[in-house]
Amino acid sequence: MIKHPAHQPPSAARAFPTGAPGTSTLAEHVLTTGHGHWWSDRTEHPRIVGVSCAGHTLLAGDPTAVTPAELTPLAGHYVEAPDRFLPALGAAFERLDPWERMLYVHRVPVEGPHPPWGVTVRRLTADDSPALAALDPTMAWIHASWGGPIGLAGSGHGWAAFRRDRILAVACTRFAGGAYEDVACVTAPEERRRRLALACVTGLTADIAARGRTASWCCSRDNRPSRLLAWTAGFRLAREYTHYATGRVSPASRLPYAA
Repeated sequence: MIKHPAHQPPSAARAFPTGAPGTSTLAEHVLTTGHGHWWSDRTEHPRIVGVSCAGHTLLAGDPTAVTPAELTPLAGHYVEAPDRFLPALGAAFERLDPWERMLYVHRVPVEGPHPPWGVTVRRLTADDSPALAALDPTMAWIHASWGGPIGLAGSGHGWAAFRRDRILAVACTRFAGGAYEDVACVTAPEERRRRLALACVTGLTADIAARGRTASWCCSRDNRPSRLLAWTAGFRLAREYTHYATGRVSPASRLPYAA
């Protein structure tokens, strides 16, 4: 697979829809923000195309155009692809674990809760990048789709709960499209059950609506706290789908392969 810069998508990139909610906004996000990259099997008239950002990948096209060995750069990714890709993906990696997912769309405006004493909930600014950089490593994934703390802090697409200079919870647009913005949030474990994430999410969804877009929310079917937070924040279920977590590269991927 050939890797392409974010602002130079292969011609087949139009295979990914625009104006759809959830991780479908990933392709638009990569093109407009410059965070992420594209894949194709060849530079001219590609038969397969992919787009990746923050460990998530979308694939489209004809999977017989590549061998499993050519898919191995996607090790450790969450992959969304038509079922016809499953044989090649299964041959490329030692594990290919299906994750049942739920896609919600924001339908009901909700007033945010008052934060606890000593906590301020507000939109992130460029000056907040050091606080984002100081997040516990288990929370650092929240800024990956913006290229890191500086990118998220300066994007205008994040809200956080602060105690003095420390961030307790963050909600941000994970992938921004022209019609939808897909939302993610994270809270420090010791600060959970204080409605901090809800306060951040309601501030963010109000910003998204003010931009003339609609917020969406994706989570695992088994993640009951995330589902409850989405519902409480005014999101309603739109559809269910499956994406696949890829494991380590399979030694068998180097062997001759026929689809």
